[in-house]
Amino acid sequence: MLSPHFLSDLQFGGIFVEEKPWLQRILFEKYRELTMYCIFGVSTTIVNWLIYSICVAVLSIDLYTSGIIAWIVAVIVAFVTNKLWVFESKSWEYRTVLAEALTFFGGRIATGALEVVAVPALVKWGFDFVLFGVDGLPAKILVSVTIVILNYLLSKFVSFRSPNAGSGKKQSGA
Repeated sequence: MLSPHFLSDLQFGGIFVEEKPWLQRILFEKYRELTMYCIFGVSTTIVNWLIYSICVAVLSIDLYTSGIIAWIVAVIVAFVTNKLWVFESKSWEYRTVLAEALTFFGGRIATGALEVVAVPALVKWGFDFVLFGVDGLPAKILVSVTIVILNYLLSKFVSFRSPNAGSGKKQSGA
């Protein structure tokens, strides 16, 4: 059973993290990119839900159009946060930003299409379980986790890859 102080009891190699603030910094730096991706992913999801809610409840826009508007705003927010704080792409040169934006949006469109196709396909192929009274929710969760991983990989290795990636040279901070 977990103690009520589970997080403060967290140990790495016999060292309590709470007692070693420098260890927290080391762990954050080691996993900074993934941590930031998760933080901004949750933030982007909240933005999506808020925009959707405003469109439906306040502006009386139909559900389909509200979903599209919310998705577009969320992807724009995801692009900016991923560029600036997750993958720290520093260039604002027009061609660089255009290439990043096109590949980012293209990747999100592709994974969005995959989600629309994959969930019903999994349910049809027998992964048609009910969770919390919702048909196909396990399939939706499985596909969503896959999509998050694919979006991360596409962002890291396609949209925001280092210009020197694969050349053996480390990118300068300038």
